[in-house]
Amino acid sequence: MNTKVIINYSRLKLSLFLLPLCLLTAIVLYLYIQDSLSVHGYIQIQKNSFFFLNSKISQFSNTAYNLTQFGDALIFLSFLTLLIFYAPEVWGALLSATLISAIFSNLLKQMFAVPRPAVVFDNNSFVIIGRTLSGNNSLPSGHSITVFTILTVLLFAFMPQKLTYKMLWSFLVVIIGFILAFTRVGVGAHYPLDVITGGIVGYISGLAGIFISQQYKIWHWINNKKYYPIFILLLLAGCIAIVNNILNENLIIFYCALASLVVSLYKITSVYVKK
Repeated sequence: MNTKVIINYSRLKLSLFLLPLCLLTAIVLYLYIQDSLSVHGYIQIQKNSFFFLNSKISQFSNTAYNLTQFGDALIFLSFLTLLIFYAPEVWGALLSATLISAIFSNLLKQMFAVPRPAVVFDNNSFVIIGRTLSGNNSLPSGHSITVFTILTVLLFAFMPQKLTYKMLWSFLVVIIGFILAFTRVGVGAHYPLDVITGGIVGYISGLAGIFISQQYKIWHWINNKKYYPIFILLLLAGCIAIVNNILNENLIIFYCALASLVVSLYKITSVYVKK
């Protein structure tokens, strides 16, 4: 599996950055044409679509609230921890990509300073699921950045060779990404363009993480079993953090993430002890 990932990553070209850059340019041009480059204009142009999507998605409140947890890197990455053993190259890219996405998310949120829906609209006029988020950090959606960063790394890691399968695989990953991302609108935390922009930034972060990990090999030690104790400690810490989440919010997604961590912890510990 790891060999396939290495081959797939080695085939990637920098031209892959052109599409997301064009999409971001198109969003800016759209806002400019609509005279909505201001914070007020940005919010007002999405008001109707926000209320519509929020009302529809929030009808599946329990599902939406569970799925939106994938925007938490701890939860999403918990489901991928077995790849530390089977495809360490993926984890090298994931580590680089998540660091880049965290930087992008913090910088862009501070730069745009768009108030959350709960700050702008009457909280009784739309559905809020979970904690009410306030503040001026709506654009871009950090959860959407995280989701698409991780999915982009997986997209190219396991890209099939046949064109038909490539198209189906890419379509599937993008659809999953937007389903997860738009739960942020459903729970009342973000406007539609927040999650779209976050998805694009996440794609850029994922690609950048892949290229950086391939170019500089800073995570080559992941494949070395003598460093498995580091992962064992991290997995234990992840288990503790998720148990704390369960104590605060009894969500099925947390139990699934915890089960994945326990399985990975057992596997990696077994391999290390037998080395």
